[in-house]
Amino acid sequence: MREINEDTLFLMTNLYPRTTGLPMVIWVGPRYGASHDVRIKVSQAHGQRMDPRNLAVVALRPNPHVVAGHLPVADLRAVSDWIALNEAAILDHWNELIDGTELAQRLHKLPP
Repeated sequence: MREINEDTLFLMTNLYPRTTGLPMVIWVGPRYGASHDVRIKVSQAHGQRMDPRNLAVVALRPNPHVVAGHLPVADLRAVSDWIALNEAAILDHWNELIDGTELAQRLHKLPP
């Protein structure tokens, strides 16, 4: 896995809890030539703080699972539920069919 740095996150769309319904910030991005399948970055800390040194990486397929970092079971379950609601939009963004604005327009917030 290549190092997670601020430059990598700059290329991604950051989404706050108020937008996603998740308890933490997440990042969704296009493939940009990555050799791995679709992944999102998830803050390991709850709240709106974005710290690139404190991330988990979640692969979407075949089922959401952590490939780097750590998420408690409840957080991975919430992220998995959010992914299920938004998988088509995430995949279209990953495959560079839509940009960050179109992604944001298509995303659904987790119900309370």
